[in-house]
Amino acid sequence: MMRVLIIGAYGHFGRYISRALATNSKIKLILTGRSLAKAEALACQLNASNPIISTALDISKDFSNALTTLTPDLVIHTSGPFQGQDYTVAEACINHGCHYLDLADGREFVSGISCLHQRALNEGVAVISGASTVPCFTAALLDHYLSHFQSLEDAEYGIATAHALNPGLATMRAILSYAGKPIKSIKRGDEKWAFGWQGLYLRPLPGIGWRVFSHCDVPDLTLFPERYPSLKSLRFCASLEVPFLHLGLWLLSWLVRLGLVQSLSTFAPLMKSVSEWFNWLGSDRSGFYMTLRGVNCQGEPHKETFTLIAEKGDGLNIPCIPAILIATRLADGSLTVRGAQPCIGLISLHDYLSALSKFSISTNLQ
Repeated sequence: MMRVLIIGAYGHFGRYISRALATNSKIKLILTGRSLAKAEALACQLNASNPIISTALDISKDFSNALTTLTPDLVIHTSGPFQGQDYTVAEACINHGCHYLDLADGREFVSGISCLHQRALNEGVAVISGASTVPCFTAALLDHYLSHFQSLEDAEYGIATAHALNPGLATMRAILSYAGKPIKSIKRGDEKWAFGWQGLYLRPLPGIGWRVFSHCDVPDLTLFPERYPSLKSLRFCASLEVPFLHLGLWLLSWLVRLGLVQSLSTFAPLMKSVSEWFNWLGSDRSGFYMTLRGVNCQGEPHKETFTLIAEKGDGLNIPCIPAILIATRLADGSLTVRGAQPCIGLISLHDYLSALSKFSISTNLQ
């Protein structure tokens, strides 16, 4: 039986992962967070196959001793934001001989995890960063549709959020951390600099309608030009559902770009509170699109657009799928990869979408 310790178990994403893994007879959960009461309350709500351990844990305070006491085989780190975090948790896991994976979407954090590869390999453990929508799901899409192109030259994609789902404070800090800051990418084969939450454009999504999108910083922008060398242009954007909140964030991003404010992440608690005032204007419907352009196998210009629409708040499950699948495969021994790497190439699009099939989520390819 594999002992799985979840950091931030009762948080936004930790709760979904805990619920999914609790019924696995090969897994014993260790639910942790700063609040013992919240961890215990979650444990009582789960229909677990094995007895659950609940404990208070602050990763900034002697995490290594906690590993010695709790002896997990796998640590799932869901406690962001990962922008600005170091690899203390992952290194502690390597030193204790246990696997590690996280839901990070911080560009430098995920793309830099390979610096731990040799140490993880020596200890025989898997260290996987970015087990989330980006870069795991987006890489699965590109890997799947790459065969439709003789040369894949352009990838543009974005997430349309559901305002009624109330992102957690960590998520709010993450999206504000790069607002107004330069983002390095590629366009038409040349290096391009955009700015976080700027570059406004309108785009319709089926079942959702027109949305305003802006540039966001994700690990893909570092990882994909190397993984897909034919790419000449790459852009990732996101959309807030309530238009005037999106435009408000765009305006505030200029304070950072002009050097008047160092970072908007400082104001995350205030901005989260303000955002919640307008929950009544939002819905539980979110979406994703990816448009790929290039040359097909007949040498002709080719374009394909994949869309995903999530209803009833089920979009929150999408970032959790990689952690659930990887933990399950480590527990049954079907995942044998070792060393440190970003979470790309580990989950196929078929497996990802199959795991989502029980939710109110639909996909389409044009």
